[in-house]
Amino acid sequence: MKNRIIDKNSIFVIPEELDDLLVLRRVIKKNDLVASETTWSLKKSGEYIRPNKKERVKIKILLQADKVYLVGAFNRLQISGKIIETNNDSISYGSHHSIYVEINSSIKIIKEWTATEKNLISSNMAAGFLLLSVERGNYCIGIVKGTHLQIYPETSFGSTGKQYKTDFNMEKFLDQIKKSIMLLLENSNNVIVFGPGNTKNRVGDYLNRKIKNIDIRITDGIESGGEDGIYVFVKSKIIKNVMRNSKLAKVAYIINEIMLLAGRKSNKFSMGFKQTNLANKYHAVESVVFSYKIIEEENEEEVINFLNKVENSGAKIYGVDSTTDLGLRVNSMGGIVALLRFSFDV
Repeated sequence: MKNRIIDKNSIFVIPEELDDLLVLRRVIKKNDLVASETTWSLKKSGEYIRPNKKERVKIKILLQADKVYLVGAFNRLQISGKIIETNNDSISYGSHHSIYVEINSSIKIIKEWTATEKNLISSNMAAGFLLLSVERGNYCIGIVKGTHLQIYPETSFGSTGKQYKTDFNMEKFLDQIKKSIMLLLENSNNVIVFGPGNTKNRVGDYLNRKIKNIDIRITDGIESGGEDGIYVFVKSKIIKNVMRNSKLAKVAYIINEIMLLAGRKSNKFSMGFKQTNLANKYHAVESVVFSYKIIEEENEEEVINFLNKVENSGAKIYGVDSTTDLGLRVNSMGGIVALLRFSFDV
């Protein structure tokens, strides 16, 4: 999440991933002030205009929050309340309105910030990773932001296969990959190149020569190309080495640890909201991974309160969605899992 501190009470934020919207859901409380640009339906006037004719206009407002909740597929945050200030004289103060916050939209939050809330906003500035799955004549790009994976359509260049060697121009292929990457580099600070054969080495060396100030790494061990290669990579153990400090790698570690503990019939983990909530009451939770499914199936306010309590106890929290195999695995385990500080019979 991009953020800029304006003064001790005001922070300007731009959510960049689904996890950022959840952070804002946890941070914004009743009576907090939120400034944003939004739309308002105004009646049109004129001799030849129908009396009930309206038009939507853009306005700037300062809203005092009353209700805050996630909507849709949890890809929007709705903030409802009354208007405190506006730049449009046609709108009366005290009118009720809703602001919808989406990925890459911007708002200013004005409130008495706690240390935990400020830490939530700042700690969610996760570095992005650009995944380049490449083989001769074909490549696919994926962007990992936090624990969310976005895959772009595969691109084929010229003819592939040994019988078409004379039709393939490697230099043009490399240049096309570079152009594709340059369009997406603002979403990531790291480029990881992998795929079958030696093509990945030529591509990685070329990108290192042509693109400066970006960490470009060539990774062995992934023998699939295209979109399949990206899915294989995010499921592999290699991710723990090349993306060691990423949220996705940390989530992979937690889930793998839980699987090992389950195999040993240990009580140092919990599954499901009821079990994990009980473990947290005894301050037993060390780290939590939850999917957005848990918010859908349980009471949203209870889940948000639970996450805030876990955070205040010093535990680490990671949200996942169904764009990766890790998210699907958490879904299958009740939507929430936790590593515990000590054995606890839940």
